[in-house]
Amino acid sequence: MEFELEAVLSFSGEIDEIIDDISKVISAANEDILKRGIPKNVESGGASVVEHSVEGKDLHVKIISDRYVRAHDGIVRLRKKLSEDMGKKHHVGVRDVKIDQYQIRFELEDEPKKEIKLPFVDNIKIDGKECEISVSSLTEDQLQRNFVDRIINRIKEKVHHQYYEGKEEKWELVWESKKKDIIWNEDPTEAMEERGWIKKGPTKGKWFYRPQAAKILKTMEEIAVTEVLKPLGFEEIIESIMVPFDVWIDTGHMEGIPNEAYYISEPRTRDPEEWEEMIDEIKISRDVPIEKLDQMTTAPRAGVCYAQCPIIYWSLKNRTISDNSLPVLIFDKTSPSARYESGGRHGIERVDEFHRIEPVYIGTKEQLIDLKEKLIERYKFVFEDILELEWRMANVTPFYLQQAGEEEEDGETELGTVDFEAYLPYRGSREESEWLEFQNLSLFKKYTDSFNIKSQTKELYSGCTGIGLERWASAFLAQKGLDPENWPEEFIKRFGDMPKGIELL
Repeated sequence: MEFELEAVLSFSGEIDEIIDDISKVISAANEDILKRGIPKNVESGGASVVEHSVEGKDLHVKIISDRYVRAHDGIVRLRKKLSEDMGKKHHVGVRDVKIDQYQIRFELEDEPKKEIKLPFVDNIKIDGKECEISVSSLTEDQLQRNFVDRIINRIKEKVHHQYYEGKEEKWELVWESKKKDIIWNEDPTEAMEERGWIKKGPTKGKWFYRPQAAKILKTMEEIAVTEVLKPLGFEEIIESIMVPFDVWIDTGHMEGIPNEAYYISEPRTRDPEEWEEMIDEIKISRDVPIEKLDQMTTAPRAGVCYAQCPIIYWSLKNRTISDNSLPVLIFDKTSPSARYESGGRHGIERVDEFHRIEPVYIGTKEQLIDLKEKLIERYKFVFEDILELEWRMANVTPFYLQQAGEEEEDGETELGTVDFEAYLPYRGSREESEWLEFQNLSLFKKYTDSFNIKSQTKELYSGCTGIGLERWASAFLAQKGLDPENWPEEFIKRFGDMPKGIELL
């Protein structure tokens, strides 16, 4: 890895007459601060100022470096040292750093399959696995905020992604239930719509649940809380449906799912007079003038809940949890989630708005591995003895985690994700049809690190096991149908009588 940086350091006053003192600082820096970071077993390397000249208030420098002390780090160190020494002796300091040219050369693990483009980069030249980039538009603040390293990492990541495009997630069957008799093979969404239990929502990918369907979902919710969460000690919290972008940046959602999020804009003002023209047009045209609305609202700074766990982790950011409170076991069931599914929508099981319970757990690895087994036991009880489903469990590593190198540590299967899948008879045979992933359970290290959540004495892990009510209902109804006479006795005990519903003429 090689770095070649040409930059201008602009001082607060003329520096022609102090060039000798500046040269002495640069010579000392080449032997000291520009070498800090080189491993002890490496004899040479780091950064060096190989050329410098003065013109009025400007100091022109050229720095070359290797991976141990990168040139953009070197210019920041040099700026600080020059400001300190020249300020004390000559009462001038560096006011600004401007990049003239910055060439960076490094090697890729794989040869790209197609062109790579990135913001903040003037040019990307790739020859085989050798990559050279030119960066000249970065500000000093962006240098200090590590833009260069992120640019390099993003190029490597994008090339790596090209070799994973189209790959499926790793999937390993670990358990499956007995086969159940098929008593129903219709799509439950279509059947409920025909009976008037549900109605397509006023916008895409949403549903209106009338009393019959609503009671099914609420019964699923009650079963999940009373049979899975409460016996294990989970406590309920209530959170906001709005998630600011900085929270999604910490969790990785902002870079992972920007194409699936619903965004929130705020009014620029609450003053009714400012809105009067738009209100007049709505009253006359009976339509919303979108261009005027754009002018009256701010650019989004937040999104609608994609999953409830980010806000839960945010609530504990930079805090230390007492060892007495471990493991933390909490859940939210008030905030609906929204995801833009576009052409992927189907029925009530894949929608743009859905309802789920989000249990989050934080504790030591040992505590959470033990909890994982207890959760699986409780889920088995529900799916086997109450819902009587035909289902299976699989250890999975989604492709996006495979390519990020976030598979189980040292082959540990305790970490990672378990998927729970249900057979849907209306989709075809067990062997050839796609089963529905109606539940999962994850255990990982990422979020306690991302949000700097610590304990008094122990290393913390975390996880979640989102319970999608529409998914549970889809799995159940696809196998048992809409007639309560075919429903398991234990479910009927919890469901009670079917609501009368609404008779429409």
